[in-house]
Amino acid sequence: MPQTITLSLTPEQASDPRQYEPAVIRRSGVGADRIASIRLKRKSVDARGKNIRIDMEFDVYIDDERPADRIVPAWKDVTHATPVIIVGSGPAGLFAALRLMELGYKPLLLERGKDVSARKRDIADLNKNLPVNPESNYCFGEGGAGTYSDGKLYTRSKKRGNYRRALEILHYHGASESVLYDAHPHIGTDQLPRVVTAIRETIRRNGGEIHFNCRVTDLLIKDDAIRGVSDQSGNRIEGAAVILATGHSARDIYYLLHDKHILLEAKPFAMGVRVEHPQALIDSIQYKTDRRSPYLPAASYTLVSQEGGRGVYSFCMCPGGFIVPASTAPQESVVNGMSPSGRNSVFANSGIVTEIKASDYAFLHETYGVLAGLRFQQLFEQSAYANGGGNQIVPAQRLTDFVSGRFSKTLPHTSYRPGVVSSIAAAWMPEFIYKSLAAGFKSFDRKMKGFLTEEAMILGVESRTSSPVRIPRSPETRMHPQTDGLFPCGEGAGYAGGIISAAVDGENSAEAVARYLNR
Repeated sequence: MPQTITLSLTPEQASDPRQYEPAVIRRSGVGADRIASIRLKRKSVDARGKNIRIDMEFDVYIDDERPADRIVPAWKDVTHATPVIIVGSGPAGLFAALRLMELGYKPLLLERGKDVSARKRDIADLNKNLPVNPESNYCFGEGGAGTYSDGKLYTRSKKRGNYRRALEILHYHGASESVLYDAHPHIGTDQLPRVVTAIRETIRRNGGEIHFNCRVTDLLIKDDAIRGVSDQSGNRIEGAAVILATGHSARDIYYLLHDKHILLEAKPFAMGVRVEHPQALIDSIQYKTDRRSPYLPAASYTLVSQEGGRGVYSFCMCPGGFIVPASTAPQESVVNGMSPSGRNSVFANSGIVTEIKASDYAFLHETYGVLAGLRFQQLFEQSAYANGGGNQIVPAQRLTDFVSGRFSKTLPHTSYRPGVVSSIAAAWMPEFIYKSLAAGFKSFDRKMKGFLTEEAMILGVESRTSSPVRIPRSPETRMHPQTDGLFPCGEGAGYAGGIISAAVDGENSAEAVARYLNR
């Protein structure tokens, strides 16, 4: 067994193996000639005290001991194996496909959008303030919403499956080794397309199939069992089972399921705005210094408060990042955040959202039933669009003016490339959302003095934190309780929240499919 060594170092010491490895050897208590290998196991920033420290944990292998090899899954040639349909190529769909190949099944992966290269052009058009392509955008396309969004890999859902295995598979496909030891691992939007492309090559090399520009428009169901799907061209695609991994923004799938009388459930969700600060300001608050050390990462934050019986919290915080247009349909305004691997933008941004309760949209229940929350989400986005500047130009307001309900005569510089227009959010935002957010910002300023500043700006709206709808499944079989062979999966099914939890859910769903087919 390796010896575990923990060190608390200065940021400069922690940045250079030539400085910290001698300290590891000294702490081990054996001579350097007996050290076979040193592997960094965990690294995190401790900024609680006056002097910032980097906590590091190492596994030290002595004499003949050697670290175990990284995971290299034993993918099988599944060219002629039993086909299983996967709808959606986000992390849930991709990891389901990889696991199916290990288990001897052929994934038929259907993606409504384009591959990462072709998708890049449609995203570039969005940043030029051109209309959204409903099939290819920041949410739809190879790799799902994460590919051109951010790539944060931190998850609190570590009891749901082997999250470490998911990290190692990403590392195998080109993610930096830092994802294996950083306390809050992150790939970066500039690196993710390459990783996703490598996963696609693994799937195809082993006999799996990926079909782009293939939007599922119908489910082939007979005797309460799913037989396959149809696409927008009317093609019938049959498989032994269907994994539904469409992500939280594929509203047409929820309407399809509802029309087919397939059981759905309303679930809690949250909406709000995205707030942007100068990164230097966040650094100064969090690191308690006027200038961040070059050995420290861009500072982040996690904030939460209770305001009038509602939770208000930060979501998808992007240090050194950018705000991007994330709508999936015309005349809807949605923004999201992303960071490149270096997190070297001069801006920091985060979603600040408040919980939405069923009573908030009760007026929609009679017309939309279980999809009322989905409709409420859409109305919020359409309201933001109506108060923006057309296409991808979004409404914005200085943070201090937002809290005070004042019009912003000028707006600060922003990372959001399509453009912003000054708007009083209190005039078009649901009152309960506005009041919760305004109170939340005041509370956050008490926790992070200087957070509430005219240098910061809110941009609307952040509405896709999660789906308002869940596709139920049996806890034992992970299959839909009414539809034999249908396996809801990932964020779109309401069982994951982020890249890693979705990836783990995809693997678990693939294993459930194998049990179903082998029973």
